[in-house]
Amino acid sequence: MSTMAVPQPTASEAAVRYLITNYSPKGNKVGWLMMASILVEAWDLYSIAFVLIFIKEQYNPDPLMLGLAAAGTQGGALIGALLGGWLSDKIGRRVMFLVTMVMFIVLALAQAFVPSVGWLVVIRFLLGIPLGSDISTGYTYIMESMAKGEREVMGNRWQFMFAVGEVLTIGVIVIFLLFDIHHETLWRVTLGLGAVPALIILIMRHDVPETAVWLVQKGRYREAKQVAREMFNDDLAMLPDQDVVMPKVSTRDFIADLRKDPIRWRATIYGWIACFAQGSEFSTFAFYLPVLFVMVGVSSVLGINLVTMALFCFAALSGWVGPLLTPKIGHRGISIAGFGIVLVSLLVAAFALYTDNKILLPFAAAAMLWGHYWDASNCMTIPTMVAKPKYRGTASGFAYMFVKLPSFLAIFLFPSLFAAIGQAGATLFVAIFPLIGLLAAIFILPEVYGYEND
Repeated sequence: MSTMAVPQPTASEAAVRYLITNYSPKGNKVGWLMMASILVEAWDLYSIAFVLIFIKEQYNPDPLMLGLAAAGTQGGALIGALLGGWLSDKIGRRVMFLVTMVMFIVLALAQAFVPSVGWLVVIRFLLGIPLGSDISTGYTYIMESMAKGEREVMGNRWQFMFAVGEVLTIGVIVIFLLFDIHHETLWRVTLGLGAVPALIILIMRHDVPETAVWLVQKGRYREAKQVAREMFNDDLAMLPDQDVVMPKVSTRDFIADLRKDPIRWRATIYGWIACFAQGSEFSTFAFYLPVLFVMVGVSSVLGINLVTMALFCFAALSGWVGPLLTPKIGHRGISIAGFGIVLVSLLVAAFALYTDNKILLPFAAAAMLWGHYWDASNCMTIPTMVAKPKYRGTASGFAYMFVKLPSFLAIFLFPSLFAAIGQAGATLFVAIFPLIGLLAAIFILPEVYGYEND
């Protein structure tokens, strides 16, 4: 392979600009393939919420250890988001999303054979690393493989995929309960089954090429042209037929680069705040809904799983509608509406708990989930979309860190908050987070729907 010694920054910039304003007919297919991995994450992150009662029944761990078993994956995902985003910029999107799926298959199976809660905590922490990495890599791939507008709608569908994953998880558990499967077998098989969709996705992703944008940024023009011919039916005539040596990009310059543009900076700041707010509201109230329903006596274990499945079916509808509305009301509109609905719903839920109104609580939970699947829809899309391509993996990983940090802390500590101030007081406390998100959407977020960045 021949290499030119002199960089061609002008040609590179022109090629990147061209690529991010055009798209391939295969774009939607690739986008859905990246989104599909969220089914895997949803299965593993939240299946634990529905089997915790059986793990506690078998091992009777103390509350902190049980909280670590539930939150371990979130803690690992925090590291995976940062590491995976950085590596995605360094070694490529394709390598990362293949490696993460292989790691997940192995670790998902391993957690089904753990001999103790301690080992379950360790395996789930390690499992979180590829999960966090895959989300940041997948978002980067979508933003570099689809047209403006379409990429935002696709990116905003991550909550829909989460809901589908949660419904599938609950459905499997309900079937196990109906067949009266031994509880230890139930929780082990449920956790291990996450390897099945991961294997399917790995096979489907095997032939997906590296993004042309990343190849151009790295000066690998020959491969970029080949990928563009396959995906865009275009040979990128503005690029020479030889590779070039490109200057190295310093990840340390990521924040400094953002601050040069007030729109990108404000949009990114909002994305971080929204990630933190939505992660906090879900990982407290929504994550522990099955436990909360048991504690207040809404129904039997089977009945509660059926109610929870119905709630997440409703949430899936919200997750589908929200992205479709985004082109009409913009990112600000969907964020303001989402956080506003969650805020009101949590206040109603707190009232229901204070007054012991078991009928009102599921309806308040349904409204909360509807709003959550709107306010969470674009918190990853926005910071990934507005970042420059050379920092896009880092930007996505950095944003996802703001999802995983509160998720880990909330899942780990919320049971203790329950015990300290009661279910109603804890629910009222959670309302602080959508309030923060609502204020950020109103006063910080500029409208960036259709934003272009090269």
